[in-house]
Amino acid sequence: MTDEMLLYRSRLVERRALDVIDKTGIIDIWNEVGAEVHIVGSLAMGLMMKHLDIDLHVYSSPLTLRDSFAAMSRLAAHPSITKIECRNLTHTEEQCVEWHAWYESLDNEIWQIDIIHILKGSRYDGYFERMAERIKAVLTDEMRTCILRLKAETPCDEHVMGIEYYQAVIRDGVRTMPEFMRWRERQPATEIIEWIP
Repeated sequence: MTDEMLLYRSRLVERRALDVIDKTGIIDIWNEVGAEVHIVGSLAMGLMMKHLDIDLHVYSSPLTLRDSFAAMSRLAAHPSITKIECRNLTHTEEQCVEWHAWYESLDNEIWQIDIIHILKGSRYDGYFERMAERIKAVLTDEMRTCILRLKAETPCDEHVMGIEYYQAVIRDGVRTMPEFMRWRERQPATEIIEWIP
């Protein structure tokens, strides 16, 4: 796949992701319970490829389970939402409620929407937004196409966190899939990778 094709495909997936956000009304749903919504992850950085996922961080103070469940019950009423999962992490250092929703589009694409409802002022308040801004600031065109190529070449059944691609390419100069596979063997991923370039 040429660099131009990679960039075109990435922009196409990005447009479809924004369409899912628009059709579900998810930002308005969370705003109505007093939460502030931020798009994070690959969509925020313009680095989407074939993995159909949308990452949202929503912030409120106080963070109440009542508001969290109220927002998600409204999202669940959307006819294209087929499944929702929840993890209550409010009593951990993450101080959040982790939601996962699955959206089935009219052309049978399955999108995973990851919504992390975070207490304002807690440890991860704004952290991933700062990470995205720094990655965008240091990303060259060559790095962007390299990351998109690695994402495109990753087998669909292989779970790779986006941050692994970004660290490998930006920090460690990885450029090919064999290099990336060796890189991952040397540093297995933990649940949360804290790195900002």
